[in-house]
Amino acid sequence: MTSPPRDLDEVEVPRFIIPASLVISILAIGFLFWLIYGHSNTSGVEVSFLAPLNALLNASSAICLVTGYLAIRSGRWKLHRNLMMSALAFSSAFLVSYIIYHYFHGDTRFLGTGTIRGVYFAILISHIVLSVVALPAILVTVGLSLTRRFLMHKKWARWAFPIWTYVSVTGVLVYLLLRNYGGN
Repeated sequence: MTSPPRDLDEVEVPRFIIPASLVISILAIGFLFWLIYGHSNTSGVEVSFLAPLNALLNASSAICLVTGYLAIRSGRWKLHRNLMMSALAFSSAFLVSYIIYHYFHGDTRFLGTGTIRGVYFAILISHIVLSVVALPAILVTVGLSLTRRFLMHKKWARWAFPIWTYVSVTGVLVYLLLRNYGGN
């Protein structure tokens, strides 16, 4: 096992990381809200295959996140880095696929009734709210790591990791519930 890379936390954190992460997040979230709630689909392009792909990408991200966490806890920082970058790649691929899906397909209505309806909307609302929080937290955490500010990275990761994992897992749950109780 090699030693981890040198920590540059004693050097000032680049000032661009947090503002750039916030700007990117605001633009992305604004675009997604427009896409889901302001865009009307008229294309008729078949993209239903993307829904299960999105769930697979979310599940893959969650697996990488949890195994990456376990890797860093056991001191395997290279494996941790690789798994976290894989989680980022899966989440990024999910975002692209999600945008394509919603651009061509639009929203899927949840048709379940009774208790399952309350469960679905509790999961969905918490998923949406935390995904808005997760995006800038992920970008800052990754930015700190890439600029070798590992102490700050660790502080941000304590918040970003559970939120990102929750969003990835609940993304799969939303898909499964829509598959079983959803309409078009």
